[in-house]
Amino acid sequence: MSNAQWDSLMNWFVQPLFEVGGIAITAAGIFRVVLILVATWWISKLAQAAMGRIAAHRPNFSRASLYALNRLLHYALLTLGFAIALSSLGLDLDKFALFASALGVGVGFGLQNTVSNFVAGLMLLFEKTLKVGDFIELESGITGEVREINFRSTVVTTNDNIDIVVPNSAFVQGHVMNWTMREVNRRVHVPFGVAYGSNKELVRKAVLEAAANVSHTLTGDDARRPQVWLVGFGDSSLDFELVVWLAQEAVKRPGAVKADYLWAIETALGKHHIEIPFPQRDLHIRSWSRTAQLPAMSDRPSLP
Repeated sequence: MSNAQWDSLMNWFVQPLFEVGGIAITAAGIFRVVLILVATWWISKLAQAAMGRIAAHRPNFSRASLYALNRLLHYALLTLGFAIALSSLGLDLDKFALFASALGVGVGFGLQNTVSNFVAGLMLLFEKTLKVGDFIELESGITGEVREINFRSTVVTTNDNIDIVVPNSAFVQGHVMNWTMREVNRRVHVPFGVAYGSNKELVRKAVLEAAANVSHTLTGDDARRPQVWLVGFGDSSLDFELVVWLAQEAVKRPGAVKADYLWAIETALGKHHIEIPFPQRDLHIRSWSRTAQLPAMSDRPSLP
């Protein structure tokens, strides 16, 4: 490239392309803004990596807290970088504040849901009512583990490895069941029935044996031992429930856990010759004579 071409390129870089609020915007200024934003993004990633290394040396530092701090640091650095980029163009931040106020009016009409989801995401990060790694149940009945809490939405992954994107506002405005918010251990009720006339004590013994043989059962805590409750008298069966506390790794697998307990219960009841009844219906047949239902010959109307 000749000196003349280089000088022409430099002149183009500093030539005003357009004006914003009386400030001339040049190609060099736009390049500077992009460079500052890329540098800010890179610094954010380095800072998050450094926090991850610090947390790795502190076993008591939870993964959820680390994620929340990383997201807040990321948003703060991007906001700072954006402000520096605007200042590099020569824009007055006071004037930009007026522009932001005007933009806020438009946001109130057109981007209300987006802002609502962003604020809800910040609330989730600060309150810690919902954290990355929590196992939750949505109002629709869908269960899964929280994978990410992002700018607008939260990603929930089900046990079938299906990712569900849920708006952050849904967690603030709706009802969400958090199975692991306060404690990881959880108690489940597994219903089953046996035939009338079965020995209740033998039923208890068989089902407790079944629970002990399932790896999901919490052990080592006498206050949380499995129990067998008689909960009702059904149409065809005595209705029982196995009430059992789950180990930590089983809490996030409700479908598989229930299937394993039912399998073990059916095997134990069969081993002890305890009958699982079929639905029963009593059918009462009333016999009647056709001649008894017909009117007597003398009572019939005579033909003309």
